[in-house]
Amino acid sequence: MLPRLSKLPRPALARAAARRAYVAPASKPVLELDVKKVGSEIRKRGLTNAIANTRDGGMDRDTIIRLLYSLGSRHEVERYLRIFTQSSKAGAGGVLPEAKFAVLKVGGAILTNELEDLALSLSFLNRLGLYPVVLHGAGPQLNEILEAEGVTPDYEDGIRITDAKTLQVARRVFLQENLKLTSALERLGTRARPIPTGVFYADYLDKDKYKLVGKINKVDKAPIEAAIRAGCLPILTSLAETADGQMLNVNADVAAGELAKVLEPMKIVYLNEKGGLFHGVTGKKISAINLDEEYDGLMKESWVKFGTKLKIREIKELLDTLPRTSSVAIISTDMLQKELFTDAGAGTLIRRGYKLYKQPAADAIASTKLREIFTERDPEVASGRKSVAEIFGEMKVTPHTVYGDEPFDVVAVVSHPEGQTPVMTKFLPSRNGVLNKTVDNVFDSIKKDHKRLFWTAQADDENRAWHFERADGSFTRAGRSLFWYGVPDVKQVEKIIEGFESSGRIDRVFLPVGPSTPPHRLAGAAPGNARAFSTSARPSLSAAGNYSFRRGYATEVPRKRVALIGARGYTGQNLVSLIDSHPGLELTHVSSRELAGLPLQGYTKGNVTYSNLSAEDVKKMEENGEVDAWVMALPNGVCKPFVDAIEAAHAKGSQGVIVDLSADYRFENNWTYGLPELYGREEIKQSKRISNPGCYATNSQLLIAPLLPFLDPAQSPTIFGVSGYSGAGTKSGQKDADGRPMTVPKISEADLTGSVRPYALTDHIHEREAGIHLSTLGNPMSVHFIPTVAPWYSGIVSVLNAPLKQDMRASDVTALYEAKYAAEPLVHVQKDAPDVRQVAGKHGWRVGGVQVHSSGKRVVVVGALDNLLKGAATQCMQNLNLALGYDELAGVPKDAY
Repeated sequence: MLPRLSKLPRPALARAAARRAYVAPASKPVLELDVKKVGSEIRKRGLTNAIANTRDGGMDRDTIIRLLYSLGSRHEVERYLRIFTQSSKAGAGGVLPEAKFAVLKVGGAILTNELEDLALSLSFLNRLGLYPVVLHGAGPQLNEILEAEGVTPDYEDGIRITDAKTLQVARRVFLQENLKLTSALERLGTRARPIPTGVFYADYLDKDKYKLVGKINKVDKAPIEAAIRAGCLPILTSLAETADGQMLNVNADVAAGELAKVLEPMKIVYLNEKGGLFHGVTGKKISAINLDEEYDGLMKESWVKFGTKLKIREIKELLDTLPRTSSVAIISTDMLQKELFTDAGAGTLIRRGYKLYKQPAADAIASTKLREIFTERDPEVASGRKSVAEIFGEMKVTPHTVYGDEPFDVVAVVSHPEGQTPVMTKFLPSRNGVLNKTVDNVFDSIKKDHKRLFWTAQADDENRAWHFERADGSFTRAGRSLFWYGVPDVKQVEKIIEGFESSGRIDRVFLPVGPSTPPHRLAGAAPGNARAFSTSARPSLSAAGNYSFRRGYATEVPRKRVALIGARGYTGQNLVSLIDSHPGLELTHVSSRELAGLPLQGYTKGNVTYSNLSAEDVKKMEENGEVDAWVMALPNGVCKPFVDAIEAAHAKGSQGVIVDLSADYRFENNWTYGLPELYGREEIKQSKRISNPGCYATNSQLLIAPLLPFLDPAQSPTIFGVSGYSGAGTKSGQKDADGRPMTVPKISEADLTGSVRPYALTDHIHEREAGIHLSTLGNPMSVHFIPTVAPWYSGIVSVLNAPLKQDMRASDVTALYEAKYAAEPLVHVQKDAPDVRQVAGKHGWRVGGVQVHSSGKRVVVVGALDNLLKGAATQCMQNLNLALGYDELAGVPKDAY
């Protein structure tokens, strides 16, 4: 009979629990009972040893997941599993997808003192289908052997001076430790591959000073990917070699950072015995550090010095090079699963985050961007109950503070008249702000300033659970919920609310006050994790100095399926790339008559094959709900049968969105014209039929729009546009040497022979398109447009010549563009005329080079964009995102605006 669980030490406890699961008869009820019995102990002690020796078959994946539920809520665990496994399906940059989950750096002391726990943790992750890339050190072991052989370890600036004798011993020790870990994993039935060398290549760091110490100049990921393809965990050392084969020693932390720069994993994990970073004054573990917000202040703390300062600096330098989704966790081995699979975490999580701001309302309301946020998100404004001006006027009467983050993903307003209880009058998060937990950071910033707070939310608010989790108490009246924290006595709550209602600070709907009914706990939430919601006090969240932040990755983004009709051309290829990098969109169908049956290249989320969809096929797919959005990337005059088929299916209740890239529907009243920077976003969000503007037309309208009130109505503006030859599109019928269809431009660089070719000199369709849509912004107008094709691949430069009705200066005109586009992340206003090289391959629009004629009555302005991106594919992605409920720029690389 096994000993009682409560009497066993931690490692024995979990191994005993695991043995019970293995030894017990293979009946499901018995296994479930065992999991429940060990659940409370797992929550206290961690899950490292929940997998024991698997020679008898071991736990299956479902059992392991059920054990994970003991660490946090079922909702948390399943969310993280989806996020991590999706990272294992979404490789980029030529990196094998499975290598993008996590890089784990293991200290040498752990290999000596916690080898079994480490092997169990890694085996656990692998049985969930995850492949952490493990890199280990061996410093303590190396020092022990060197001292036994009479060699005193020598350091300079924290770097081990490595002579030939030291390197000889180091190589032997690394091989031994590498084999020890791989053998421990193999004993657990987890395949592992030792890779002691062949990944890192280096130059001498400083041969005279440090001797045989390397500075990594190249990381070869091929051995890592080969191991994962073979179903093995890659186990690396930090040994490097020069181009001529000389072995060099490299600091393991440095090697882990260089490895992460190549793999771009979601998590970089440093395992240490302490289990995190600790505040030097309070002695408490720091739960999370958001570098963009806290780094400067943190580095000035008196206790942040020596190794701690160096580690934080190195982590910041590393994360600055990685996507914002990446983070660093410093954690002990036995709490690795709790760190990875729960919001609370267990170690120290370090991420970039965003800088937060707070401003007195009187200063903040001058921001054009803030006005736009209120217009788009505030329910009072949306319902017509109040205007933005009314709300801003109220914010000026008594002291208010506006809180938020730099990209305005979250905006909150707190009213705090002197001597009175603060009220959060507005809380306006974007979808991105909720998914990326920015709401938590902004709310924590408010909590630092206000020890007590009241706020309200609609009872049907989709984020209602978020409000409950942050409140000490709440109750609901007349479809509104009132929340508060920091007031433990219900009698005091009643008194405060009476004061609010008499002064008009909240609506008169919340008396009489009574305790709230606890909301239903989310299905599957672990016992003990549900929070009671009542008017009784609960303990405040513990703080570690100034670094107490809520934890967690972004909640999983809802998945939407896209079908691309006409995927052969340049725009279709760019859309494939954007969808591939999108956090929520999945490309399920690509249709091309010529390429039918061939695999789609450049898409890594799954295996997609070109098909030749007919209008009838499209109708059936729409009726069956197989697609959430259709993108028509077809020539002008071709897509109507497909649109008609979808319309016929819509008559039966289907709801697929259509974005048409051709000119076929740009003049239809029942279609939404999708240029969000000029014609607004709300209509696009509500639309199922969106016509994507033309490339020249986009450039022209963005150029003219800020000048509309100042144009001479008697004379039309003229635009001379020059486009790369990709704007002419592709032609069919060409095949390569293997008989595969080729993407061939209709007009090539060779056709132009170093010249330019004007074409369609009058009545170009983009001329009519720009004039008709700009007329909706003011008085009827027309545009004169002259297009030209040039011998570069992509990019448009358009020169606007606009007669003015009044004298203006160049600085006045520039100010118009700056004011018009101040809140637009894809728009760049510059002094000089934009060059096509500034926009080729970029997703934004540039404007500049403003010059006014000596008469003061004629202005020339230059605008530029990539015709395949902002002129087509990127604009399509903006429209798709708005119509499907994503952040407008989801999937668009932020470093390529």
